[in-house]
Amino acid sequence: MKIVVKIGGAALEDKPTLRKCAQAVVQMAHDGQQVAVVHGGGSALTRTLELLGKKSDFVHGLRITDAETRDVALMVLAGIVNKSLVAAIAAAGQPAIGLCGGDGGVFRARKKQDAEYDLGFVGEICFSEPRWLKAIWAEGGIPVLSPLALGGDGQYYNVNADQMAAACAIACEADALIFLTDVPGVKQADGSVMPRLDTKQVAGLIEESVVSGGMMPKLEACTQALKSGVGRVRILPATQVEMLPLFYFTKLECGTEVLRA
Repeated sequence: MKIVVKIGGAALEDKPTLRKCAQAVVQMAHDGQQVAVVHGGGSALTRTLELLGKKSDFVHGLRITDAETRDVALMVLAGIVNKSLVAAIAAAGQPAIGLCGGDGGVFRARKKQDAEYDLGFVGEICFSEPRWLKAIWAEGGIPVLSPLALGGDGQYYNVNADQMAAACAIACEADALIFLTDVPGVKQADGSVMPRLDTKQVAGLIEESVVSGGMMPKLEACTQALKSGVGRVRILPATQVEMLPLFYFTKLECGTEVLRA
């Protein structure tokens, strides 16, 4: 099976949690799954920008990205965050190859349009070439992707990591897409976690502002993946990442399963 795992939030910040995530990913690879990892790193990027005296502004969960912010994103996301995750997976017992979407032309981006705001160098994936990911799998490796891609204008674009993960899952014709997060799942208006919801409910939650911020692009990514043929999509708390290798074989009680309407 092909499985895409997106790692973000506190899982990248907390070394013990990162180590557990890496171990779970490697366990799936040892079980015979073809696993690709897509990561975020927004907190590390925000901290670095603050050190440089730059404030971060967000619209609908997306970071407004001028040229300088984009260059820092390249440094942080394709650099230290990517290579730290590669190192954690290697320490867990499996070789990993770190890439960004621009490497090998794996992903191409176009500028993301917003009716109200100019988001700058924020992109959305418009083309994919998964042969390099397949080549890494063929050699027994795990591809680790940072959320940046080249546009037709030769510029790098900052891509929301959740949407990058969905694009990766679609390109690979993945059987499953799993988001490891620092929240227990998708919450209803009363704060309780929804064990499952379908893509029609997703639209309603967004329209009614029940979900906001970073959960919006995540749920949009879930919907995109399911509509494009990805088999299963689940949001799973990183604190329970040890359940990850059992995803396809056990009914999990944690997180939120997103289903086709």
